[in-house]
Amino acid sequence: MADTLNPEDIKVILATDCGSTTTKAILIEYRDGEYRLIVRGEAPTTVETPFDDVTMGVLNAVGEVEELSGRTLLDENRKIMSPANGSDGTDIYISTSSAGGGLQMMVAGVVRSMTAESAERAALGAGSIVMDVISSNDKRLPHQQIERIRQLRPDMILLSGGIDGGTKTHVVELAELIAAADPKPRLGSGYKLPVIYAGNQEAAGDIGETLGDTVDLDIVDNLRPVLERENLGPAREKIHDLFMEHVMAQAPGYSKLMTWADAPIMPTPGAVGLIMKKIADTENIEVVGVDIGGATTDVFSVFKGVFNRTVSANLGMSYSVSNVFAEAGLANVMRWVPFDMDERTLRNRVKNKMIRPTTIPQAMQDLIFEQGIAREALRLAFIQHKEFATELKGVQQQRTIADAFEQSTSGSTLVNMMSLNMLIGSGGVLSHAPRRQQAAMMMIDAFLPEGITRLAVDSIFMMPQLGVLSDVHERAAIEVFEKDCLIHLGTCVAPVGAAKEGKPVCKFTISFPDGRSESGVLNGGDMKCYPLGIDASTNLPSKARISLEPERGFDCGAGPGSRLEINVSGGVVGIVLDGRGRPFNLSDLSAGDRVRKLREWMTALDIYPEASLTLA
Repeated sequence: MADTLNPEDIKVILATDCGSTTTKAILIEYRDGEYRLIVRGEAPTTVETPFDDVTMGVLNAVGEVEELSGRTLLDENRKIMSPANGSDGTDIYISTSSAGGGLQMMVAGVVRSMTAESAERAALGAGSIVMDVISSNDKRLPHQQIERIRQLRPDMILLSGGIDGGTKTHVVELAELIAAADPKPRLGSGYKLPVIYAGNQEAAGDIGETLGDTVDLDIVDNLRPVLERENLGPAREKIHDLFMEHVMAQAPGYSKLMTWADAPIMPTPGAVGLIMKKIADTENIEVVGVDIGGATTDVFSVFKGVFNRTVSANLGMSYSVSNVFAEAGLANVMRWVPFDMDERTLRNRVKNKMIRPTTIPQAMQDLIFEQGIAREALRLAFIQHKEFATELKGVQQQRTIADAFEQSTSGSTLVNMMSLNMLIGSGGVLSHAPRRQQAAMMMIDAFLPEGITRLAVDSIFMMPQLGVLSDVHERAAIEVFEKDCLIHLGTCVAPVGAAKEGKPVCKFTISFPDGRSESGVLNGGDMKCYPLGIDASTNLPSKARISLEPERGFDCGAGPGSRLEINVSGGVVGIVLDGRGRPFNLSDLSAGDRVRKLREWMTALDIYPEASLTLA
């Protein structure tokens, strides 16, 4: 196993991610004093009929890596060769998985906005899809809750409630509901449904008596031992353990795959969250990451050292594209399109995308429209994330007389766009945009970063493999993440304040590493882009020094009206100056002004070929 290997001895790493449709394999080697991605292979996932064995897809993906790299990885019995010897074999093999629907959980807690929300955070952070949240105050009658638990057939349930030493009644009542439902697991008929209890420890005995014969019960430390503190670690670790023991063991072929892997197989989203948290902690930065898929959009964030993840299960670019269109509304999608399009044609295009999810836009009009939908999917998913990534709710704040009558139980969001250092995008619409400028513009428009923010996209979605690798070999994971996983787009500079078109927002001077400099005034409603690429000697972004002098009422990060001088990172797009102000709402403009400004911004950043913007 990998934990018996000295990291210094690990020179060749093979990693796979078994997705719902595709299994991706990557080969990492230690060359010239650093760890680098060598090749990537992929093959269809084989967890479903007629194959019913996930290892077939893994072997096919590894076979492609063999062909591309020239390294022999499989022996004559089609087994992964280990350890590495010359140009044969690998030192470790690791994997993540979301095949077969990933990890599907249900959580239950006494108060929806407190212990139930903490339980949801624990489950989401462990990489699960949360199917439903049951709480004592969710307004459903007991028989409706029982029926819901029966219908869902989750992989496991996380039960929480009460602070240590507090009342036991409500959490025991929730356990009685679960016992009455007698829930059956989604996979495998020969074992009991795993239930994790992470609530008031004084109620553990009563919970054991209530649930002991019905489910496979595990008791861990309370995830909300006192109102002022969350303790999500023990619950998340137990979720990972049960994922391996139960879910993986029951899914076709996984018991075999588990014997091959040198580290526990992790749920794909949990592994992505792990690498995000690792990067944030290592570099001491605040990070937001997004993975926009065909059916769902995952948002990850690390603010003040706290990791959060949300899943917007109804926001995606193919299977869920109609939901995005319905939730955002036609007007919000069309505000990003710089020409008129017939509404009936638009709706037909959306439906076509839903029933033919693998198609890609063939005409420039289609691409611009699809990227407009992507902006709305990202914006809506981020709104949901900000509502969930909050300070702990139910905690009494120190108050003055002025707010004595205004004690709120809802926590304020942890997401602070001014302190955000890095925004990372992934998923086909961002990672495979025909021009990198398009990915940068979609992220700026959807997330509206403030102050100084680095932008990047995941080149080939290898964050899951790097997440599980970071537990085994942190240095290798971080080096590959920085140099091969991320495509650095550049830096967005966005002064915060109410911008008026044509009125100065801030003065700027950029000093480039080659000795040249650019100075000017950023006016309200303008966007500018200055090239600053990648340093060929380090394969990392070049650095420039930027000096900003905001007008009164505008804040670039040092406070309203205060001068800021700071190093900024380049990338394939460069330094983007966004003078549109924050908050910014395109809908405030008239139809004619909106189209004019969209074309101006798209031309300034070279988003689309100029001829395409003159389409009527």
